[in-house]
Amino acid sequence: MSVLVVGSAALDSVKTPTGEVTDALGGSAFYFAAAASYFSPVKIVAVVGEDFPMGKIDFLKERNVDLKGLEVAQGKTFRWSGIYHQDMNQRDTLSTELNVFESFSPKLPDEYRQTPYIFLANIHPALQLDVLNQVDNPRFVMLDTMNLWIDTDLEGLKKVMAKLDAIILNDQETRQITGENNLIKAAKEVTKLGPTTVIVKKGEHGAFIVSQDDFFALPAFPIENLFDPTGAGDSFAGGMIGCLAKQDNLSADNFRRALVYGTVTASFTVEKFSIDRLREITMDDIESRYQKMQDMTKF
Repeated sequence: MSVLVVGSAALDSVKTPTGEVTDALGGSAFYFAAAASYFSPVKIVAVVGEDFPMGKIDFLKERNVDLKGLEVAQGKTFRWSGIYHQDMNQRDTLSTELNVFESFSPKLPDEYRQTPYIFLANIHPALQLDVLNQVDNPRFVMLDTMNLWIDTDLEGLKKVMAKLDAIILNDQETRQITGENNLIKAAKEVTKLGPTTVIVKKGEHGAFIVSQDDFFALPAFPIENLFDPTGAGDSFAGGMIGCLAKQDNLSADNFRRALVYGTVTASFTVEKFSIDRLREITMDDIESRYQKMQDMTKF
């Protein structure tokens, strides 16, 4: 089964304790597609400016990623810059230039409207809802969001959540939506707002799934050489939904399997800047790390 991602396309300038890059490929749509394409065909809806170096995404075409929905608008591409500290859980945003992304209004090509698996990356809830109004009876819809939308448009976000199958949140966002401090209780409260499955990301401490009939927790894959955490959450989502779409199976057992694949795929992302590591690995690399994760968690 194929997957549709609607999100941002960006050029990132990032500095970490290990080095720095300028105008590297970034944005939720590209991170997601680079990860999900190991499992399933991917369709992208995003916008770039006239200055975007299209050669940077040639490898995605070779990986069965459909770029018909990538709009090239008049103006400059969305740019973000930031710096990570020695503790890479902490970062400072140095600049955000929305450029063409500021007026982004997702328009799905006709052949995208019946895509069975949908990922709504972190964009305004009104745009996410508009996308859902353009698709025809999707089998599975998952959403990502951020504290900005929870602060400024929680009611709009709840309207989208009412139409979801799953949502990905970090621990802060889960508590923020519900007002519940206990993270397990907070995730269960989120399921009452629409999504039957809530995936809570805890960064270096792993992730867990709460659904109506299951609870599953998983540690992060241990990484010795952490270069750049940017995009790890989107590649986590890509590996997870890519696995679900490949199997076309939404059982609790397959969600557990998908969480492992999402965790493993994201673990590669952080080993180099941008999506450079996701460009060079193979499915055998992913399967090898999946097996290591299985071995680590047996008892």
